[in-house]
Amino acid sequence: MKNAIILTVALWGAISLVTGFGPLVEKAAGKTTFITIGTGGITGVYYPTGSAIAKIVNRKRKQYGIRCSVESTAGSVFNVNAIMSGDLEFGIVQSDRQYQAINGLAEWQDRGPQKDLRAVFGMHPEPVTLVAGVDAGIKSITDLKGKRVNIGNPGSDQRENSIDALEAVGIDYQKDLIAEEVKAAEAPGLLQDGRIDAFFYTVAHPNGTIREATAGRRKVRFVAIIGTAKLLAKYPYYASAKIPIQFYPEVENTADVETFGVKATLVTSAKVPDQVVYAIVKEVFENFEDFKKLHPAFAVLTKESALEGLSAPIHPGAMKYYKEIGFK
Repeated sequence: MKNAIILTVALWGAISLVTGFGPLVEKAAGKTTFITIGTGGITGVYYPTGSAIAKIVNRKRKQYGIRCSVESTAGSVFNVNAIMSGDLEFGIVQSDRQYQAINGLAEWQDRGPQKDLRAVFGMHPEPVTLVAGVDAGIKSITDLKGKRVNIGNPGSDQRENSIDALEAVGIDYQKDLIAEEVKAAEAPGLLQDGRIDAFFYTVAHPNGTIREATAGRRKVRFVAIIGTAKLLAKYPYYASAKIPIQFYPEVENTADVETFGVKATLVTSAKVPDQVVYAIVKEVFENFEDFKKLHPAFAVLTKESALEGLSAPIHPGAMKYYKEIGFK
C-alpha cells in the first residue's frame, strides 16, 4: 500500500491537469493506488458511511487510479492510531476524538499530539440523546437531580459527553444524581424495567438501541438539552444538533428535540498525497445528493456543515477543493 502511494507521488510530479493535480498511477503506468477507510462495527453507522464513500469514489477508479475499500475496526481511537502508523489511509473518527488526538489529550496524553493527523470533512451529527421515562417527570435536563441516570460505562464517549452536559447546567453527577455506569446497549432494558429513570447516549439516528428504548410498554420522551452556548464555545468539537423524531413513532415528543453533539469526521495523514485526498473530497461533494441517499443518518447533511467539528488542520488536498467551490 505504501509503495503504491510512493509511486503515485513520483509519477504525479511529472504530470499535470487543469485541476492542478495529475492523473494517478493507473493512467500513467497501469497501476492502481489502493486506499482503505477505517470505520467501526458492522452494525453501526461508521461502516455504512465508509462504504458509501468508497462506492462513490470507486465509480471513477479508472479516471483517478484509486481503488477504495473499507475495514471494520474498533472505532475512533483505533482509526487514528492506524492512520498515524500508516496501516490505514483514512478513518472515520468522532470530532471529540479528533480534537483529543491533535492536542495530545485522553488516550494520546502519553504519546503526545498526533501532529500528522489531518481533517478531510465532517459528516453526520451524533447528538447527545437523553431518553427519559415519562412517568419519571423529567422534562428538562435539570430535572435529573435526584434521579437514577445511566451516564455510560467508563471510557465510553457518551460518558464524557453526558458529564459535560450535566456540568453545563450545574449538575455534579457524583452528588446530584444516582449515576449508573453501564453500556448503552443495556440501558433500554433498564429503562423499560423501571430500574433507571433516564439515560444518555451519543449516537447517530436512526439507532436500534434508541428504537428499543422507545418501543416498550413504558412511555418515554427525548429531553431537550439547551443552554449549551458556553459549552460549545469551550469545546470546539461540539455543535448544536437535533434529534429527529420521525424514526421513533412511539416517543411522546411531537417535534424534533434540541440538543448538542459531536460529528463523525473523515480524517487522514499529512503523508497521504494531496491528489488522493482531493479526489475523495471532489467525488463525495459532486455526488452529494446521491451520497445523502445512502443512509438515513445523512439526510441532514449540507455541504456547508462539512467544515464543522474539525480540529486537526485540513489536508491541503481537501482545502484545494474547498477553495475551488468558494469555501474558506
